Amino acid sequence: MANLLTKIKDLIIADLNETRQHKDKQSPIALLNQYLHECEQETEKVGKLVERQASLKEEFTREYLQATERAEKRKYQAEIASIADETELYQFASAEHQQYAERAERLKTSLAQVTEQLSELERKHDEMKHKLKDMNLRRMELMGRENVTRANLKINQVSESSSYSDQFSSKFKDIENYLERLEQKVNQSFLHSTIDARMEQLEKEMGKQEDTSVKLTKE
Repeated sequence: MANLLTKIKDLIIADLNETRQHKDKQSPIALLNQYLHECEQETEKVGKLVERQASLKEEFTREYLQATERAEKRKYQAEIASIADETELYQFASAEHQQYAERAERLKTSLAQVTEQLSELERKHDEMKHKLKDMNLRRMELMGRENVTRANLKINQVSESSSYSDQFSSKFKDIENYLERLEQKVNQSFLHSTIDARMEQLEKEMGKQEDTSVKLTKE
């Protein structure tokens, strides 16, 4: 039994050493997992840049609407001042209208560029996510093939290797011998206990017969 436990312990240690060596060598699947992890991080970074571009577009939109609104307001005030013949107010309102109008035009151009850039970034980001998804699916397929290949390799080693067969035969033989010895001990113990009980019963019966004989003699 001790030999059997020692053999099992040796097999476990050998398997752990093999696993450790496998990790140290970094299998192609492990390298692929590392590469995909880096791709996921890059995709997340691009996603944050897309969000920043969207925020920038919103800010340009607010500034453009504000400049347009103020330009319209100053235009209307310039017309009122002109009708009222308020030259100074007219000149001020006209100058303000010109500044806001030019700002609005510049913001309009910038907004169009930012919107176009955002659309392009969103498209490319979507492509990255789709490619990453496809690569993850491909990785799962390769992992499945690797698992099947390794399992078949182990099965072939157990089925075809005479050393494995000899090891298992030896283990089973050791267990069978141990069970046979244990059964013999149990049977011997049962036999001894049965004999002792039978002898005790016979002694009691013989004692009763002697008592009866003594009583008959006295009578």
